[in-house]
Amino acid sequence: MKIPGLANKGQKKFLSPHRRSKSFIPSLKFWRPWLRQLLDWIITFGSVLLCLMMLPTRFPGMELLGIGPNWVLIWVVAWSVKRSVFAGALAGVILGLLQDAMTFPHPSHAVALAIVGMLTSLIQKQRFIQEDFISIALIVFGMSIVTDTVFALQLSLMGDRQVEVIWIFYQRVTLASAILSSLFAPVVYYPLNLWWQKMKALAQSQKLSKS
Repeated sequence: MKIPGLANKGQKKFLSPHRRSKSFIPSLKFWRPWLRQLLDWIITFGSVLLCLMMLPTRFPGMELLGIGPNWVLIWVVAWSVKRSVFAGALAGVILGLLQDAMTFPHPSHAVALAIVGMLTSLIQKQRFIQEDFISIALIVFGMSIVTDTVFALQLSLMGDRQVEVIWIFYQRVTLASAILSSLFAPVVYYPLNLWWQKMKALAQSQKLSKS
């Protein structure tokens, strides 16, 4: 014999709706603007440091003829795709100087990366290439060739090395660097692009709520 009161209580217990999971970290839309901006800067700067630390690293399957992906170049392209020419050039100069501090400042990497930032911004502004993984890989492939060409020209103008040796080494290195950088471009571009898009959407929604 079933007791109605107990049966109803048991039924309510098992058929109760799903409880909302309480997270210790609130959603980003509830964060204060300055705190959200600080988090954005930390993640952006952290990704720069990660790319700089990855430059001398050679993981299995990530090198060709002793050459690895140009992670700094990939970051500059990912940053410049949706930003102004000035922002792209400035990012190229800053990351180029950081790369100089890790390697050798003569010739500087800042010149080549600044050109990459400007050209990437111009390509996207003119809408020559739609934004997807294939187009980003193509942009990185082309900008890798531009970077190595500018660097080889700088070495030739310095006059302390034989020009023939420079350009023979350039031909061997450029294609390997361009192939690897384009293959691994989505690894850097995809998470950063998602994050920056989310930050932009939150900023726009906040402006609309205030207006």
